[in-house]
Amino acid sequence: MAAIDIAGFVTDLKDHAIDHGFHVHDERHFVETYSLRQWWEVDLHPEEGCGQPIDLHLALDVDPRILLSFEDAMATLPEGADAPDEYHFPLTFNWTIPPSSNGPDMLRVAIDLAGITGVAFPLEIAATDSFASPTDPPERQLSITARHAVSLVAVINGKESLCDLFDSSKEVSIYLLNSYRGSQSS
Repeated sequence: MAAIDIAGFVTDLKDHAIDHGFHVHDERHFVETYSLRQWWEVDLHPEEGCGQPIDLHLALDVDPRILLSFEDAMATLPEGADAPDEYHFPLTFNWTIPPSSNGPDMLRVAIDLAGITGVAFPLEIAATDSFASPTDPPERQLSITARHAVSLVAVINGKESLCDLFDSSKEVSIYLLNSYRGSQSS
């Protein structure tokens, strides 16, 4: 019997996102047949963003070596003892903003988002400028990524709280939605 229910955790993750004002649109589960590595992906957006192009993509990377090591540690623990908190799965938050010819200023976006998320939820912001032809103006597409290490010990003990992450994610999503709407009207 497995020590941890990953599918149940992903279901709870989706329910938690809904409780924090997101709409869940899609879920995918991939299993690599050779290594048995798994990826759970969930696409969602804030309720205010229905029909808008701002989406949040969550991805949980399940490494079977970490899972098996955790299950071995749990099986050998004495009664009532807690496993060491050294078993984690990466949970990645990815936002993409559609290309725009009057794309946002990266520095302004980085400063504004740092004020929203602080140091507890650091964001990586990248931009890609594309040119359809040499004489066309560039179109800028932003990609924003955040990472969180999900503690398997906290999950099994029911103490993995993602409330702050979802609150910050919602604020980032709303900021990006408002920025996108503003860039489209100018």
